[in-house]
Amino acid sequence: MARNARPLSSLSALALLVFSSVAAFAAHADQLADIKKAGVINVATFDSNPPFGSVDAKTHDIVGYDVDFAKALAKSLGVKLKLVPTNPANRIPLLQSGKADIIVADITITPERAKVVDFSVPYFVTGQQFLVPAGSPDKLDAYATARIGAVKGTTGEQELHNRFPQSRVLSYDDIPLALSALRSGNVQAITQDSTILAGLLDGAPDKAKYKVLPELLSKEEIGVGVKKGETNLLKAVNAELLNLEKTGDAAKIYNVWFGPQTKSPQPRLFKIEAK
Repeated sequence: MARNARPLSSLSALALLVFSSVAAFAAHADQLADIKKAGVINVATFDSNPPFGSVDAKTHDIVGYDVDFAKALAKSLGVKLKLVPTNPANRIPLLQSGKADIIVADITITPERAKVVDFSVPYFVTGQQFLVPAGSPDKLDAYATARIGAVKGTTGEQELHNRFPQSRVLSYDDIPLALSALRSGNVQAITQDSTILAGLLDGAPDKAKYKVLPELLSKEEIGVGVKKGETNLLKAVNAELLNLEKTGDAAKIYNVWFGPQTKSPQPRLFKIEAK
């Protein structure tokens, strides 16, 4: 009898360990449930990247294409929206640290980012282009050894290193700083999403001095970033994005910021679709 005591004790310990592991897994927080319980969703978004997100000079509120989608997502969840201002380099750290529940900040879907962030279906499609002085060459290859400005943490910055390894890439915290570098002659070109460059030029008093090159550096699909493993939250985000497309509200949001009545209208050449 005494010899059997140890195996029984070991078996009990193993059972206890398994039970504890299952209990711990069951207790794993569901972020969607937490958001609904708190009654608020914290959304990381830009405050200096028009037309996706910038501070309105009159109201001092953050407004933009991304902000309108963030509002729609919050409404669909039945919670209040709290915007968390960010820049490209700080978007993912804010999500991983828990200071933001989701990212709605013009973040391009890439295989590298998908290793640490889950992405929604794309709600915007654009491409990287160059902004250069008006008298500069029109072909991208003419800038293979140039000094080129990019925003830190963007796919444009990464693509420059891949496409033009002999160029000198200078990184800036946001696109207005990159434009200042172009104005001062510190760089010969800057790169960013085509729509952001259009918005940047809209408010520039010297926009006649610059041009956007027609050739694309890369094609970009923009998605909502969600913390890894939060499948319920991701499903809810995708469901609302697809609903906004179905109801026509996604196109309405696009037209507010890129439509015929804007300073630099651009046709909507994509739809929000399930993948």
